[in-house]
Amino acid sequence: MKIVDALMDKIKVRTRNIPVSAKARFNALMRKEKGDTGKVAERLGVSRRQVQRLAAGDQDIERSKKSTLDALEREVRKDHQPRVKARAEKEAKERGVFIHTRAQFGFTSAGESTDDARYRLISEDMPPELIGDIVEALHQEDEARLQELIGEGLAQQYFRSPEVPGTQREQLDVTFADIDYIEMEWGH
Repeated sequence: MKIVDALMDKIKVRTRNIPVSAKARFNALMRKEKGDTGKVAERLGVSRRQVQRLAAGDQDIERSKKSTLDALEREVRKDHQPRVKARAEKEAKERGVFIHTRAQFGFTSAGESTDDARYRLISEDMPPELIGDIVEALHQEDEARLQELIGEGLAQQYFRSPEVPGTQREQLDVTFADIDYIEMEWGH
């Protein structure tokens, strides 16, 4: 199950999708950079001359290298609806984020002792210092980063909690994988 799909409807980090076609994405990026082909070239990792050819219509953006198209999508996604994202982040920080998940968790401590990964049902509030990064990763639809951040938040709140006796909490290396389901709620 994808984390992005599970969380996107709970926290509105956008009200509409990014442009679909590469041409529309290119135009959006050009508008964002106010027509500065040098800045667009830098963001896409291509030459300024190539951006000039694309802008003039001498070259079709749809026929660009996959790496260029991927960079274009990533850069447009970064700039897409910044006020909506800021509002979502503010609300998440004010109200907090509560995660309820069933996933495989395991950990290794400093003494190389280990707890084999097993499915656990865990419900915890996310640490406030991670909420902004979680909102950003959700906005970017970065599945791997979301898994890393939520895993770290759950590790801090559950496995490294002072209420867990007999562990060297700070030294636990927690794995968060094979997510069966995940739900998010605004703070309660």
